[in-house]
Order: sequence, then C-alpha cells, then structure tokens
Amino acid sequence: MTDMLGNYYLWIKSLHVIAVIAWMAGLFYLPRLYVYHAEQVALGTATDTMFQTMERRLLMAIMTPACIATWVFGLCLVVTPGIVDWSMTWPWIKAACVIAMTVFHLWLGRCKDAFASGTNQITGRQFRLMNEVPTVLMVLIVISVIVKY
Repeated sequence: MTDMLGNYYLWIKSLHVIAVIAWMAGLFYLPRLYVYHAEQVALGTATDTMFQTMERRLLMAIMTPACIATWVFGLCLVVTPGIVDWSMTWPWIKAACVIAMTVFHLWLGRCKDAFASGTNQITGRQFRLMNEVPTVLMVLIVISVIVKY
C-alpha cells in the first residue's frame, strides 16, 4: 500500500492542493454570505430563502466534499513513507490548524442551521471577525509546510 502511495505521490499531492483550494474558497465566502444575510435580509422573505439556498449549496455541494477530499488526500500523504517527519514542529502545527479549520467548518454548518430555523443571533460584525479565522489558519499552515521548522 505504501509503495503505491509513493508511486502516486505527485497525483495525491495535486488532488490534495485542489481540494484545499476549493475548501478555502468556501471558508472565505460563506462567512461573507452570512454577513449580508445577518445585516440586510428579513426573515421569511424571498431573499432569505435565496440566501439559505446559496449557503446550503455552498456548504453541502462544494465545501463539505472539498473538506473530506482534503482530509483523505492529506492522510494519504501523511502515511506515505518519507513525507512527514513527526519529530519536527511543522506537521504538528499543520495538524492542529487543519483540525481547527474543520471545527470552523462545522461551526459554519451550525450557523447555516440557525439561519434556516430563524434563530441566528450572530451579528454581521461578528461574522466579519470570524471570517479572519481561516485566513490566520491558512497562513500558519502554508508557512509551516513551506518553511518546515
């Protein structure tokens, strides 16, 4: 199995990067949709329904499959011999950040459910602040993986 992973390393790495890009796009965009939904849309209107549809489709059709693919291909890379040296700091930082990003993804799903049930209590300003979370995590991940300290 590990020999096969080594043979397909560049393909797996490419698919991992593609999945990460798709996931990150959603992690940046969905909180922005929530900002506008929270600030400018009245409950029960056609616009409210449209926002809920956009948010649900983004989360379920793009972000969640991309998150799963990121994890699957990332774990394939982790178990490929010679790729990750767990005695270094960088894989631990990356792992912690990816877990945090996944928790953020799950939180966004709960926010979607709150909008759908009409119980959202988070303001547009709070969503703007939360929109910085994936940026900080991405910076930490990229620096740790490239610099490998």
